Amino acid sequence: MPVFESSEKFNEVLGGFFRLLANTPVIADKLLESKLIIRFNYTDPDLVLVIDCSGEKIDVRSGDMDTKVIVDMKMNADIAHKFWFGKVNLTMALTRRQMIAKGPVPKILKLLPAIKPSYAMYPQYLMENGYGEYNIH
Repeated sequence: MPVFESSEKFNEVLGGFFRLLANTPVIADKLLESKLIIRFNYTDPDLVLVIDCSGEKIDVRSGDMDTKVIVDMKMNADIAHKFWFGKVNLTMALTRRQMIAKGPVPKILKLLPAIKPSYAMYPQYLMENGYGEYNIH
């Protein structure tokens, strides 16, 4: 059984977390420097999130299939959830095809140090926003 019961709940949780990251200068500044536009295509439940770092502020949009992106990522929602706990190695997940990336993979890998603080933020975000049932113990 998937961690998230619906696309709406997954969007509420993960979209909210991405918006928190977008407003966290230590992370957002480095993402904005990348100028990347990334589309995440999640399955089980299905959700599309675009993280647009090409402007002055990070824009998080759900359901956006029209924007021309630089990186297109596809993965199961449960893999994404575990990733934000720091429990999924991106390089290994790409090798094992648990995550599929189209676009400049080295640019994605280069962002890992920038998002590292988010691994500690995710469980805290879940607890502070009433999503404690999604915490991995």
